[in-house]
Amino acid sequence: ESAIAFGSLVSDMWLGEFDFVSPEAFHSVFGKRYPAFSRRTQHDAQEFLICVLDDLHEAFKQVRAQLCQERQSSAAGASTRSSSGTSIITHLFEGQLSYAIRCLTCRALSDRPENFTILSLPIPSTRMCSLQDCLECFFQPDTLTRNNQIHCYWCGSNRDATVKASITKAPQIIIFHLKRFAWQDKHRKKLSTTVCYPFSDLDLSPYISPSCHNNTEYSLCAVVNHAGDLDYGHYTAFCKHSITKHWYSFDDAQVTKIPDSAVQADTAYILFY
Repeated sequence: ESAIAFGSLVSDMWLGEFDFVSPEAFHSVFGKRYPAFSRRTQHDAQEFLICVLDDLHEAFKQVRAQLCQERQSSAAGASTRSSSGTSIITHLFEGQLSYAIRCLTCRALSDRPENFTILSLPIPSTRMCSLQDCLECFFQPDTLTRNNQIHCYWCGSNRDATVKASITKAPQIIIFHLKRFAWQDKHRKKLSTTVCYPFSDLDLSPYISPSCHNNTEYSLCAVVNHAGDLDYGHYTAFCKHSITKHWYSFDDAQVTKIPDSAVQADTAYILFY
């Protein structure tokens, strides 16, 4: 039901018959499945996006499974390859990280894969930094000690270890969540750091595993902005038209064309490449 409502929303947007389109129908259907988002209070856009992608993935996966079943029934004796775990959502947005974990006692190396649709990046500065700074902070090696020790199979006990992440599968569309809400001195606050992000030629090759042969250069296509504080605020979006390449600002019912220079904003919260 939510997939149908989402499809209707996207269709209305692309038909171009209205100056703006209300997502009320989709919000109503989605709120029934996720009651937390039905209330008229501020919610985190990243959490909402995760739920939307998961919900659409499950819906499209069921449709794909039904189509595969119908094809199997109609093609008697024909061999078909199962892909019931995939959907257009995983095809577009899903990537994979590999965590290389090395025991500091016996030096044994193990890999732990993990799928992702959104990468949540730490912001390493309180004043100004670049998206590359955030990526370097995310992918820098870490040492696990004390309560964070890993259980080493070869040693048979918990050991100190180093862990380093790399991308083993780069998605077609990669989503970065800037972790603006962080703990500082036992208090949670919003970081207003200016994060400079490139519009094109974002090169992820320094963080890509040699086994990954996907394209590693990306161009910015959308930005979700958050203006305000922890408990209140306002979300807007900048989106690039895939055909005209013009940028547009979406602010409630106000949809306006904006210059490229306006897309770099201090309020950027989620980046789509």
